[in-house]
Amino acid sequence: MNNRFYKLNLLFLLVASLACLSRAEECIDIADRWELLVDDYLIDRTTGDIELRLHSPTIQDVVLTHDKPWEGNTCGYHTMFRDGDICRMYYRGSNHDEKTQKQSHPPMVCYAQSPDGINWQRPNLGLVEFQGSRNNNIILEDFGAHNFTPFKDPNPQCPPQALYKAVARERWNGKDTLVAFISPDAIHWKPMQEAPIITDGAFDSQNLAFWDSIRREYRCYFRDFRDGFRDIKTSISKDFIDWTKPEWLSYGNAPKEHLYTNQIQPYYRSPHIFIGFPTRYIPDRGSLTEGLFMSSRDGLNFHRWQEAVLRPGLNRSKWQNRSNYIWLGMIETPSPLPGGGNELSIYSNEGYYKGKGAATRRYTCRIDGFVSLHGSFQGGEMTTKPLVFKGNCLMVNFSTSAAGSLKVEVQDSAGNPLERYTLSECNEIYGDQIEQAVQWKKADISNLAGRPIRLRFVLMDADLFAFGFRPNP
Repeated sequence: MNNRFYKLNLLFLLVASLACLSRAEECIDIADRWELLVDDYLIDRTTGDIELRLHSPTIQDVVLTHDKPWEGNTCGYHTMFRDGDICRMYYRGSNHDEKTQKQSHPPMVCYAQSPDGINWQRPNLGLVEFQGSRNNNIILEDFGAHNFTPFKDPNPQCPPQALYKAVARERWNGKDTLVAFISPDAIHWKPMQEAPIITDGAFDSQNLAFWDSIRREYRCYFRDFRDGFRDIKTSISKDFIDWTKPEWLSYGNAPKEHLYTNQIQPYYRSPHIFIGFPTRYIPDRGSLTEGLFMSSRDGLNFHRWQEAVLRPGLNRSKWQNRSNYIWLGMIETPSPLPGGGNELSIYSNEGYYKGKGAATRRYTCRIDGFVSLHGSFQGGEMTTKPLVFKGNCLMVNFSTSAAGSLKVEVQDSAGNPLERYTLSECNEIYGDQIEQAVQWKKADISNLAGRPIRLRFVLMDADLFAFGFRPNP
């Protein structure tokens, strides 16, 4: 009898252990990651008047007009990134002669820099001769100059002579291919090898590559054609030389559209999430373009919003052929608002194909502020899927009206409110902060680290952009 009881007890413990294991596998381990609400990945259910809402950037001033003799009205494919104390900009110097309908000069790779991402200057580099003078900001000409796109390589195994890398389209044995460049200082460049690195694609756009620090591999995103539409492929490499067979991106139920550029990059505050600003190209409306927004958690499957994130707007010079691309790169820049901290700057073109020189205009958006969970004045709420975290403080990026509010309840994995972490115990939050701690009257959330929980967010005239668990501020 005792032996039978012992066996039954063991069986019960085994079943309980398997059930616990099953529940643990269903939990999403977010650890101390900063989670953007750009998709429904963490959302289990919503009630009330609540939705994921796309936010458009705010227009700012023109930062550079490309009117130098070696530039022109088809300057494009810009790349910007912060590198220590300076910001770097690379772009194609190019001009379309409206009378002859031909290019006025061969394409050049030009360079500008800025201390703050707002005020940009062309340094006199003296590297490449143009019309008898080296007094210019040209770093390369001809080979690879059509769509040269660089990045700084944070791979810890990267040798110093290849600290900066770039990809560009070039002809190889009569076929368009993708070639690689390297540089030790971001100014002096040379081909990484004679042969191309990727050959399966069209590459007639701004192709790009970067180091994925989460998966510890290089990723490349580039242009090809699928079923008559401009579309995007991706390939992976461990050494930037040997690349996997390219795969098409997937966009779920989004319709087929011409996607001219892709502008995919790991988001610097949440590098496990890729965001992209592809250009929607509309050939039957005079080749108009506008910026879209999409995101991915695996680099292959993307949630692409159908609403434009950057419309041409009231700016008439954007309502013309290819005049509303979003360029590659985001830079934190100081806000002009008192106490406004930093915001994100992105850049776009205008005046393409017409006039003396295309222009690059700056736009700004809130840090993490691409998409929010928005609750109306009537109110709404969202409960997450079961999560496991580490840290001792729940932080939120949020904005409310003066009358609005945000509160958070912590539940167990089954959805039952946890004592001392109920909605009534949460201190009401209102205001506008990039990172603010959520507090309960008599509880410290560090006690729940490593335990499966759900978060219930209740919003009234409020937006929640991101959240995560941090050390106490």
